[in-house]
Amino acid sequence: MTSLPLWAQTAGLLILSNVFMTFAWYGHLKNLASKPWWIAALVSWGIALFEYLLQVPANRLGATEFSIAQLKIMQEVITLAVFVPFAVYYMNQPVKLDFLWAGLCLLGAVYFVFRGA
Repeated sequence: MTSLPLWAQTAGLLILSNVFMTFAWYGHLKNLASKPWWIAALVSWGIALFEYLLQVPANRLGATEFSIAQLKIMQEVITLAVFVPFAVYYMNQPVKLDFLWAGLCLLGAVYFVFRGA
């Protein structure tokens, strides 16, 4: 059985991590808006635990092949790729052209950080 390439394992773990992170950071604004802030914080911390259980192994694995700068840029691209659909479909936020501009800026960052690799 062939395992996934290291970059795919790293990206997959970071994608899953970001799903948990996004819900921990922003999901309470929709689901717990009527609850006290400290309840939202406790629930968010519980969700964030799963984020860290995926993010830490992703970065340890990725660090065997990528620089920390490359891991950070990969993380930021994944964050935007997870956040935009979350904001639009889950939080019912309007689609903005600024999402495209932010994505293009991140593509520039990807180019510069990976061009020497």
